[in-house]
Amino acid sequence: MNTPNSESAILLVDDDPAVLETLGAQLVCEGFAVTTCLHPAAALAAVRERQFAVVISDQVMPQMTGLELLSQVREIQPNTSRVLVTGVFALDTLVGAINHGEIFRFLAKPWTRVEMLATVDNAVQRHRILCENDRLRAETLALNVELEAANRVLRRNVAQLTLQKEQLDETHDALTENFEHSLGLCHRIINTFYPLLGTRTKAVVEICRKMTESDDLTMEEKHVLMTSAWLHDIGLVGVKREILHKLFNHPGECTEADWAMIHQHPAYGQTLASFVDRLTAVGATIRAHHERFDGKGYPDHLAGQTIPWTARCLAVAVAFVETGLPKTQASEFIVQQSGFAFDPDAVRLFFKVTQKQALPRQIRELTLGELEPGMHLVKGIYSPAGLLLIPEGQELTDATLSKIRNHNLLAHVTQRLLVYR
Repeated sequence: MNTPNSESAILLVDDDPAVLETLGAQLVCEGFAVTTCLHPAAALAAVRERQFAVVISDQVMPQMTGLELLSQVREIQPNTSRVLVTGVFALDTLVGAINHGEIFRFLAKPWTRVEMLATVDNAVQRHRILCENDRLRAETLALNVELEAANRVLRRNVAQLTLQKEQLDETHDALTENFEHSLGLCHRIINTFYPLLGTRTKAVVEICRKMTESDDLTMEEKHVLMTSAWLHDIGLVGVKREILHKLFNHPGECTEADWAMIHQHPAYGQTLASFVDRLTAVGATIRAHHERFDGKGYPDHLAGQTIPWTARCLAVAVAFVETGLPKTQASEFIVQQSGFAFDPDAVRLFFKVTQKQALPRQIRELTLGELEPGMHLVKGIYSPAGLLLIPEGQELTDATLSKIRNHNLLAHVTQRLLVYR
């Protein structure tokens, strides 16, 4: 049984009250909401006032025919299913009306109850489908409008983001260029103040540049190391030239006051560097680049891992240049001071990037942290006291690596670590 609702509203039109009463009663029993009209004019008025799922009209009526009425109903409510009841067969007319969409079905008098109910059910279902299609079409159109509006907003936002990216790229390029100009200006100041400082700075920068080509530093550490390399001696600008002259030519003539001022130049450099690069790591690296791994450096007497990694790397490069010795002798000095003045890993990194050409192609130099099981040692590993820890040619295992690292915690392994590829 159907439940009465607006989707099952039926309008019956016939000039015979008996027909309206009989047919209406049948449809009401089936759950349809039925409205009846004796005259076509009243039917049109009803159609204008409310929605009907189905309009069933007799063909022969005064004032107008059923086809004429249903044709007008179609103009008012296009989705309403229109059913024509006729006792006169004019087949060409009926087929034409169906083909042109003026009516949905026609029933011949006399009709059977089953035939009538099936026709009405189909007509109601058709109305529901058409109304649902209209609803979906309206929603689709609304969604298309919203989508187009969203696409316009998206295109506008993409255009704005693209413009902002271009502006940011330009700003970044300008900042990078200004930053490089600032570093260049600082170097010119150092070079003008004391040319030897400028020369040494460039040598340190080249060593640090090679270090930044290694995977032993992060991107930020590479930036910090390179910037610190350019600015590490900027604090010496605050030291009198005559003191620098004694430092570089006759260090034995330096007084305690002279050394006190010299030992403060990393702290001065930290302050001056903050005007060039806001990264605190740059200032911290410059301040600590004269600290020693054994804690006997200056200005803060830091030791071991408390010294920033970038400062430990910079310290080796600075010391190598400041010795003023030939390369071989300077390298020997770095090796001798490994574990004392310098972090052994920083020393290994230094030799790894600066003396690759001295190693056979099948040999690699690694830091302690890069050693892995399965590698074979080119040379044996000894403790600083000369005790053989791992013999030459032995394959490294987890156990031997643990032994080396544990011993390194007690007494730093200072020698170069060479393994076969």
